[in-house]
Amino acid sequence: MGDRSYPIHISSGQTDTLGRSIRDAIPGISHAVVVMDESVVDPWGDQLCQSLVNGHSANDQAVRVSRIEIPSGESSKSIEQFDRLMQWMLRENSDRASVLIAVGGGVVGDLAGYAAASFTRGIRFVQVPTTLLAMVDSSVGGKTGINLPGAKNMVGAFWQPSLVLVDTDVLSTLDEKIFLSGLGEVVKYGVIEDAEFFAWLETNADALIARDPDALRHAIETSCQCKANVVGEDERESTGRRAILNYGHTFAHAIEATAGYGTLLHGEAVSIGMQMAARLALSLGMFDEASLVRQTELLRKCQLPIDYADADPAKMLPVMMKDKKVAHGKLKFVLPSRIGCVELVDGIDDDLVVAAIGQSTASR
Repeated sequence: MGDRSYPIHISSGQTDTLGRSIRDAIPGISHAVVVMDESVVDPWGDQLCQSLVNGHSANDQAVRVSRIEIPSGESSKSIEQFDRLMQWMLRENSDRASVLIAVGGGVVGDLAGYAAASFTRGIRFVQVPTTLLAMVDSSVGGKTGINLPGAKNMVGAFWQPSLVLVDTDVLSTLDEKIFLSGLGEVVKYGVIEDAEFFAWLETNADALIARDPDALRHAIETSCQCKANVVGEDERESTGRRAILNYGHTFAHAIEATAGYGTLLHGEAVSIGMQMAARLALSLGMFDEASLVRQTELLRKCQLPIDYADADPAKMLPVMMKDKKVAHGKLKFVLPSRIGCVELVDGIDDDLVVAAIGQSTASR
């Protein structure tokens, strides 16, 4: 992406060097605005702030560190938290030379990224994701934003970070349910773009669940490379190419909005949404039963939900019509044609969409 390109560092056991990596990537940094999820302040947020202050040589320029904690959970991607963050940055005398550093999962990354895109019309931004989902998805690609009460990610901006720092060690303190949620986005990449990676996941799901560092680095690197390839071709979703990254998300966002943000984790909703999308593709004759079974079994291996008993088509359809892929009143779906390939499809009869949702209300 030309001058908007940036490195993604993927490591294990290097958390004590994160501050050094930021200093090296952004020479002359003098003010770091660190926005942390309250659940990762100890140890990761504290460690990062301390390493920024200390530097790694006597010649390092002093860095002033301002830090703020954001409540955990999807409800923090709100206008209220955005306003709180902007007012705080102003009180901390932030300016265009400040560098905002997001430490946390997708919620903090999206909120802080939008603040970085907005404050003084844009300041530099570093992502330090601490969840698997954020490592493979939300920290990469430059989408930032917050939710409105009835629609997810409806307010935001495209704002690329200067650097993404991933270390699998931070996953050691992550709650099991939240960790597994991230595998939903990992599986997505195999379905939309990389059949070989999908097959690798089928073989290595147990290693990922066990948080094996080698398996995690491979899964994270492959996922990030897939997303980078797509975003590099269609940064602002102007051609439809980037829309494939939303496989399962049209259903997932409607599930989250109607269930109430926080009822299901995002990766869990994506897993269910991918099943709904695959069943819809099957009903259209563009996807085969054997491939649906493979997706189903892989999601099960990853201990992700594949059905949602409370899915209500009557409530979900109006929410889906507010999806960002709606154009001229027509809803477009990202649907699989085979493992490793998806297509953008519109003009689908509502009855087929309702049926796909309905099939997910029964236990399977």
